[in-house]
This record gives sequence, C-alpha cells and structure tokens, in this order.
Amino acid sequence: MRNSPPKPDRRQALGLGVSLGFVLVFAPGTITAAQGDADAPYDALLRRYVKPNPDGLTRVDYAGWRAHAADRAALDAYIAELAQRQPSTMARGEALAYWGNLYNAVTLKVVIDRYPVASIRDIKSDSWLDPKAYTGPWRQPRVTVEGRRLSLDDIEHSIMRPTFKDPRVHYVVNCASHGCPNLLNRAWRAATLEADLDQAARDFINHPRGVTVLPSGGLKVSSIYKWFIEDFGGDDAGLLAHFLAFAEPELKQKLARSPRIVEDDYDWSLNRSLPIS
Repeated sequence: MRNSPPKPDRRQALGLGVSLGFVLVFAPGTITAAQGDADAPYDALLRRYVKPNPDGLTRVDYAGWRAHAADRAALDAYIAELAQRQPSTMARGEALAYWGNLYNAVTLKVVIDRYPVASIRDIKSDSWLDPKAYTGPWRQPRVTVEGRRLSLDDIEHSIMRPTFKDPRVHYVVNCASHGCPNLLNRAWRAATLEADLDQAARDFINHPRGVTVLPSGGLKVSSIYKWFIEDFGGDDAGLLAHFLAFAEPELKQKLARSPRIVEDDYDWSLNRSLPIS
C-alpha cells in the first residue's frame, strides 16, 4: 500500500495566495485552455474519458485515451503546466485543489502509459533499492514542483495529508482502483471545493465499497479507513462520527444503532470502462 515519506517544508505546500491566470495553448488538434482557465483542458479530457456508471462507480476509458495520441499529449501538457505553477503562493483551497489535480493527472498518465494492466499495482516504481517500490508506482519521483522532485506518495502523504489535515483529502486523490473514491470527471477548483469535498464523502460513504452494514449488524468498511485511521480521529469512534456526518438517512439509521466495525476490504482492480457486451 502507499507509504508515508518525511514531511515537507510546509511553505512548499501551502502559501498566502495568488492564483495563476493565463492562456495555455497545446499542439494543433488538441484541447486548448479557455481564457484565464488553465484547468479547462483537463476538464475536457475528464469529460471525454471518465464516465459515471449506474452501479455508482466512475470508470475511465484508458483504452480510448491511450489510442488517442492528441489527448495523451494534452494530458502530458497539462501536467507540465501544473508543474510550472507555484502552490507555495496559493491560498489553502486553491492549493488543495492544485495538489489533487496534480496527483490524479499523474496517476492517469502512469496507467495510460502502461495500459493494459489489470491493476495499478502491476506497475512498479523504478527504485530497486526501495523494497516498497514493488508495491506499485507510488514511490517513483514523477514530477518537479518548485524545484522539488515528487513521487505520488510525496504528494499524498508528505504534502496533502499533513498540510491540510482534512480527512476529506482521501476523497480527492484517486489511485485508479475500484476500491477508491470516484475520480471526479472535472478538475478540482477552490471555488466549489467545500461542496465537492462533502459530496465526494457522501458518495463514497453511502456506497457499499465505503460502508456496508452486514447481516450480523457489524460494519464492513473500506480499508482506507483502517490504513489512515489517524486521519479520522484515531479510532473506530472517530470513524463512526465521520460516517454519520455524511450518511444518508437509511445508513444513518443503521449507524445510530452503534454497530461495530468488524471487517475492512479494498478492491485493487483497475477502474477501467466496462467491456462492451
């Protein structure tokens, strides 16, 4: 599973705040940014390839994206443009949205570049001296921001979690798996961040992969809650309080009976589009 590197200088992750507004133009035939909105190309890519399904899971058309060279180039260009921004100058909400977009865009690139794979864990980090490199692609440095070379683990565990100290961070990052909270099919933005974070929490907690009430009355929860229990209050009581805060009425009624958490699970299969039948 993903690991926790040393904490970064807080100034590298969160600053006092100006946003970057400019026009970004990609190669001919690719998606271009709207005036003053450098995340617009990413929005267009996500709308094209990331689709909600009736089962509550959002899936990615990795095959289609890989087959479309211009859109692969557009994703590369977006990541390169993100790397030129200065998150240390951003206000809190803008910085959180920035790091979430960077994490998810890099993850998409990692999978698309190696597709087809059955799971993101089939892709290893190129760090043979690090035994944790064999658990997946998260340990390998992949992008440089403000002079610092970062891996996906660095972004999530050394920047986002310790800087923002918000359990909803876990609904922002997507690790390309069925067990993960859904990948948003548009960019995270500061202007809608709070509402989007709350909705992402509700969507996951009220889906069986987040919280399931077993016939015994006990709870089966996503392993995310056990792996990172310190972010949710440090114990099962903290987890239950978090669930109650976002549970829909039906689940809330069941949770009010004070069930015990008896099991956790996580599905590492790739969140790819379903085959056409």
